[in-house]
Amino acid sequence: MNNEATPLLRNPAKEKLARGETVYSMTARLVRTVDIAAIAHSAGFDSIYIDMEHSPFPLDAASQICMACNHLGVTPLVRVPGLDPSFIGRVMDSGAMGIIVPGVNSADEVRAAVRAVKHAPLGERSLAGSPPQLHFRSYPADQTIRALDETSMVVAQIETRAGLDAVEAIAAVEGVDVLLVGANDLSLELGIPGQIDHPELHKAYLRIIEACRVNGKTAGVGGLGGRPDLIRQYLELGAGYVSTGNDISFLSAAAAQKRMQFD
Repeated sequence: MNNEATPLLRNPAKEKLARGETVYSMTARLVRTVDIAAIAHSAGFDSIYIDMEHSPFPLDAASQICMACNHLGVTPLVRVPGLDPSFIGRVMDSGAMGIIVPGVNSADEVRAAVRAVKHAPLGERSLAGSPPQLHFRSYPADQTIRALDETSMVVAQIETRAGLDAVEAIAAVEGVDVLLVGANDLSLELGIPGQIDHPELHKAYLRIIEACRVNGKTAGVGGLGGRPDLIRQYLELGAGYVSTGNDISFLSAAAAQKRMQFD
């Protein structure tokens, strides 16, 4: 039986962030089966985010991976291609525990994302009932809404100059959990493409980390998977979420390393 001491639903990554612990995430762009959830779990990742911005990933495959993640205690997030509330609603109704919004430029865009993810009064999401996050069990509507909204996450990617300029206002939006730096696109916007150790990008990271600290949000490190030294540096400076890389890069690196063993 459910009671106040036993929540209907848990989000392990969100709980770790609340405790001040680092969350490590991997990205799925290639693998479209539930195997990737088991691999992430066995490898010790806290979260997977399924990239529906930069891949032809179908929603039904994303849904299967999300449900597998939820059973394994790996938090499934989906990077959506935009702010279409109907698509975001379908993603959430398919088992995701949150979304990652790319290229956020303003606080208004984050508010739109929150409205699409959360139910009333904070948002405008329609209640589907018996959601996969609750293993299709039916509970009273107020309990279902509370469970889904308390555990869902909204991650705003800061990867444009406009987003960086508005970062303090973005971090102040109620309902946003993480501001994730997209180092690759942000370096392009700053006129230093690919220079991920450039002082201008470092200044941007510091500004985003400070905005998160002031507003009680988590700063996320993205685009630095090949530079663990920089990741450690930003974790020491206050970041708490790390996007480590995607399944394509992991497979390619491991395959190249294995092949080199025979030379």
